Amino acid sequence: MVSQITRGIKISVLTSFEGTYFKNYKIHFAFSYEITIENQSKDSVQLTSRHWEIIDSLNDVEIVDGEGIIGKKPVLKPGEFHTYSSGCLLSSPYGAMKGHFNMINFTSTKTFKVIVPTFKLCAPFALN
Repeated sequence: MVSQITRGIKISVLTSFEGTYFKNYKIHFAFSYEITIENQSKDSVQLTSRHWEIIDSLNDVEIVDGEGIIGKKPVLKPGEFHTYSSGCLLSSPYGAMKGHFNMINFTSTKTFKVIVPTFKLCAPFALN
C-alpha cells in the first residue's frame, strides 16, 4: 500500500493483478486498484474531478481526465473517508499510475489538488 497526505487529505492505494486477456488481437494485462480518500482536515471537502497518468513499461502513457470518480463526487466531512475500486489495462505486465484529485474546500470555497502517489502495477510473474 502507498499513502500520501496533501492538505489534510490522505490518499491510500492498494493494487492487484487480475489476469491477462486478448482484446483486438493483442494481449492486455488487467489491474485493479482500491483508493481510500480520508479527510484528516478540519474542513468539509468535495472531490470534483480526477487526472491520471497511466504508464506501462513499454513507455506508453495514457492521460485520463474526468469528472468525479466512478460517477460520484463524494463530499467528506472531517474524519470521514470514501473508498472506491477501479482498474486499468496495460500492454505490458509492469507499469504505474499517478495523478491528482481536484477538490473544493467548503469553508474557504477554494479549489486545491490532492496528489495521488505513484503506485506500481505489476503482474506477479514479472517479478524476479
